[in-house]
Amino acid sequence: MQRRTRGINTGLLLLLSQVFQIGINNIPPVTLATLAVNVWFFLNPWKPLYHSCISVEKCYQQKDWQRLLLSPLHHGDDWHLYFNMVSMLWKGVKLERRLGSRWFVYVIATFSLLTGVVYLLLQFTAAELMNQPDFKRNCAVGFSGVLFALKVLSNHYCPGGFVNILGFPVPNRFACWAELVAIHFCTPGTSFAGHLAGILVGLMYTQGPLKKIMDTCAGIFISHAGPSGQQNHFNNAGPSGYQNHYADGRPVTYDATYRNYDVYTAGLSEEEQLERALRASIWDRGNTRNGPMPYGFRLPPEEMRRQRLHRFDGQ
Repeated sequence: MQRRTRGINTGLLLLLSQVFQIGINNIPPVTLATLAVNVWFFLNPWKPLYHSCISVEKCYQQKDWQRLLLSPLHHGDDWHLYFNMVSMLWKGVKLERRLGSRWFVYVIATFSLLTGVVYLLLQFTAAELMNQPDFKRNCAVGFSGVLFALKVLSNHYCPGGFVNILGFPVPNRFACWAELVAIHFCTPGTSFAGHLAGILVGLMYTQGPLKKIMDTCAGIFISHAGPSGQQNHFNNAGPSGYQNHYADGRPVTYDATYRNYDVYTAGLSEEEQLERALRASIWDRGNTRNGPMPYGFRLPPEEMRRQRLHRFDGQ
């Protein structure tokens, strides 16, 4: 494991300020652990980004499958980490409260793996259909693919209303698609396929068979490993708690304690934070050395050039 070079990481400092603003004790455990793991791997990368990103060439052709596990946990710079983790904080406090911690960690682990797999399938398909072998070399890194999948879940549970994206009202159910387009028009260098993979994984959960498969696998695991006298139960949103039983067989249900996780991030909604980030990216596009890097699921420019990441490089 290599320690990241010391320096002022403004994005990391802002992230820590957001965490302390809401209060560590008010952040659900899985959400907090996800933030901590990503920060740890940012400060102490397991491998350099070049050896952590996922591509068809590296994963499939060279059989380096460990990249599927490493790529979501590594970020190109502190701003990449900041935007991803603030988004995770916003989504996590809401979804973990709704789904329960045990189911939410199951969702995070499953989405992290499947987003990488779907990304590889998209890149392989594009390379074959368009006869562009460079797509197989496109290498991506970051947690934002998983965040797009979580965005689909959030919109599924709260389908009504509108969100403001770059000044335009967008129906909530279409927000993830609008963000996908907005990010890639405003911030060249992000991985369109990586974000699209996250949306598709989210749709597999909400509209496809993924949740039923996860339910089945969870039921098999619980039947073999669950403690005697305690029965897990699941609803349409995932695990909702646990049941013990009195001696006469009557169930006693314990619900998760309600916590208010809504007030943080200086009063900005997730969409408002995204809009501010995108506008800052447009303003900074010609001065990226002195400003924050674009939001997204991507490698920094020097790694992009080495990996021939995107056609924006003119290659």
